Amino acid sequence: MVKKQAYASRNLGEAYYSEGDYTSALRELLKAEVLYADDPYLQNDLGLAYLAKGKAALAIGHFEKAIALDPDYAPAMNNLGTAYLVKGDWDAAIAAFKEVSQDLLYATPHYPLSNMGLAYYNKRKYELAETYYQKSLELKPDFLTALIGLGRTHIKTGKLPQAVEILEKAVEQAPRFGANYFYLAEAYALSRKYEKAILAYRKTIEFAPDTPLAEEAEQEIQKLAPFSRFRK
Repeated sequence: MVKKQAYASRNLGEAYYSEGDYTSALRELLKAEVLYADDPYLQNDLGLAYLAKGKAALAIGHFEKAIALDPDYAPAMNNLGTAYLVKGDWDAAIAAFKEVSQDLLYATPHYPLSNMGLAYYNKRKYELAETYYQKSLELKPDFLTALIGLGRTHIKTGKLPQAVEILEKAVEQAPRFGANYFYLAEAYALSRKYEKAILAYRKTIEFAPDTPLAEEAEQEIQKLAPFSRFRK
């Protein structure tokens, strides 16, 4: 009976989480934990709720509990890696993602591979970042996160034609996502394609208005104005 009540609270918490109501989700999940804490799925849910509320350290503790209860729980290991990414602990994140990527039964291995690419990117180990982003795209060629990550990595390594090609694919994949245009604009500007860069920065402002990214795009447009025939 107690387990049943715990599962009911867990299910309600998951419903709140899916609706983006993380406070209500956390309230219900904590009720469930009082009733039955030895549920790996509940511990994973608690980790996700804390992560959504910006509490990465607390999230890590719950993901670790989930894995301790079920060592084969690959999604919890991937989420643990994500929490370490948020915390900025790149090495711990890489260790978690490597373990997940070696699980032959994990249904979505392109996620941990792309996440490893991001961790190595943040460590400024761009060759390794490129390797893992490409491995992710080999499994899922249209995976937007990996496309953007690989494009940004190519920018860092000076592979500008490759960066433009990959980031143009990202824009085709998600034509209303402002960040796509921002990174493409950066690649265009470094390639001295100033008119294209300005147009892409304007797309950033259009699709991500009133954001720090839009403000940065506006600043970049002003910098590029002397090099372009476009004027506001």
